[in-house]
Amino acid sequence: MTDNTTTDNECTPVLNTGLRGVDVASSKICDVQGKKGKLIYRGYLIQDLAEKANFEEICFLLLYERLPKAQELKDFTKNLAAKRQVPQNVFDLMASLPKETNPMDVLQMVTPMLIQTDPNAGREGMENTLNSAENLIAGMATITAAWDRIRNGKSPVAPDPDLGHAANFLYMLNNEKPNDEAAHFFDTGLVLHAEHSFNASTFTARQVASTKAHIYAAISAAIGSLSGALHGGANVRVMKMLKEIGSVDKIDGYISNILDTGGLIMGLGHAVYQTDDPRAIILAPMSKRMGEIAGDTTWYELSKALEIKGKAAFMERKNREIFCNVDFYSASLFYAMGIATDMFTPLFAVSRVSGWTAHVIEEQYAMAAPKPSLYRPGASYVGDYCGPDECSYTEIDER
Repeated sequence: MTDNTTTDNECTPVLNTGLRGVDVASSKICDVQGKKGKLIYRGYLIQDLAEKANFEEICFLLLYERLPKAQELKDFTKNLAAKRQVPQNVFDLMASLPKETNPMDVLQMVTPMLIQTDPNAGREGMENTLNSAENLIAGMATITAAWDRIRNGKSPVAPDPDLGHAANFLYMLNNEKPNDEAAHFFDTGLVLHAEHSFNASTFTARQVASTKAHIYAAISAAIGSLSGALHGGANVRVMKMLKEIGSVDKIDGYISNILDTGGLIMGLGHAVYQTDDPRAIILAPMSKRMGEIAGDTTWYELSKALEIKGKAAFMERKNREIFCNVDFYSASLFYAMGIATDMFTPLFAVSRVSGWTAHVIEEQYAMAAPKPSLYRPGASYVGDYCGPDECSYTEIDER
């Protein structure tokens, strides 16, 4: 997006690189107040939702713009459970892939295949799109768990309709029903990752939706955006960092090297929050407790010591405050659950699909009247001209 200002009778484009600080649409879904450390889903503080609501309730809230009543939540939960089954040809395709294929590439490849279980996919109307959204939320969890098993030479586990979304995912992953605490912690993790306003992947989904492409195309594009190193995968890098440090007694040396070389401590710092991410505050004690359940609190203890020492060192040497983001403690939490590190970003997608689908619906129906506005930003051309005028085409044998 550009803002044209006039200098010496010429238009000089001022670039808003990365659209930072540029509002591109109105939304009723999420508010991120970085200075106050507030994250709000449809008017509700994330702290209240994480404490009191489960993931199915959050999905209903994001999709239907209000919290469900008791019977509505029961029906919605049953409906999601019924949509967890995916066609056998999806598993057959995954089984044919090289086992080293990146899980995010598999997810982006296979998610559009869920359209075959959705006879009304692509048809106009909010009801059809809501049905597709539920199909995506349910099916992506099954796909993600199935790939981790397939690549390890195991058969996919059929979903259990009697389990909640979070507990069922862990069951499909491990072929063992999780204990109540692990299921609760994972459910809370899904709640915390469900939505975060116009981040890169959400913007991607809305941009695709603005063309009136169907929701499966928009979500597939969002998955591709999340797979990028500058968006998803931050908690993967946090876990790699923790393993590289190895023990608390090596933290000081690690931080010193980071400061000397101008590097970053993964998981400390955020593009929006100017205080600790409220999600990180919720995740920290969960990481500690999950470590206790697993019989190894090493990674929580290392994270906590790194947070304290890192914040102090940056203030002392750089006179700069740094704050925890959601990835800092989600890494040790998921790792304590026995989840493979390269599955962390797909887990992000399993949660965020609820927010993505809500944004697609808002883009196409809820906020757009009478029709969606096709996203079409401008660009500042900086290519060559042949002198003051356009270039003349030269025949190939004369070049």
